[in-house]
Amino acid sequence: MSAAANRYAKALFAVAKENGAVESFGEQMDAVAAALNETAVRSFFEHPNIETETKVRLLLTSLGDQVAQPVANALKLLVERGRAGEIGAVAAAYRAIADEALGRAKAKVASAFGLSPEQEQAIAERFSALTGKQVSVESSVDPSLLGGIRVRIGDILYDGSLAARLAELEKSLN
Repeated sequence: MSAAANRYAKALFAVAKENGAVESFGEQMDAVAAALNETAVRSFFEHPNIETETKVRLLLTSLGDQVAQPVANALKLLVERGRAGEIGAVAAAYRAIADEALGRAKAKVASAFGLSPEQEQAIAERFSALTGKQVSVESSVDPSLLGGIRVRIGDILYDGSLAARLAELEKSLN
């Protein structure tokens, strides 16, 4: 994420916190970012020959009263400054800031085989206890692990895969 996206997200988070609307602002930013991710919409907002006032007018008309005024103001500011293409990055940065402030974390879990909901819940509980945060699990299958799991929470990697253990064994034997 760009430094600009982080600055906008921090400013919006500060306003959301003052208004007690951290979660709703995040949902609104996510919805707008998803809508602007459509190819035709994105190319409209990024087109250099369309006047900024036209872009802002369309944005505000489209949003109507579906988003809070501070969110609309932030989006308007992004479009006015030619940063409409970064709205998705701002939404992601906002979500990361909000999750950190609310004590939430996302665990990206890779396993050799698909995990059942019960296994995902057990992993979430285990890593919630370990990190002191409310952990949600996003799982994927990676057959190269051979067995076990690999969990990434933020910048920290917990590697309990069979492939990693075999690599450690090979390293110690060499």
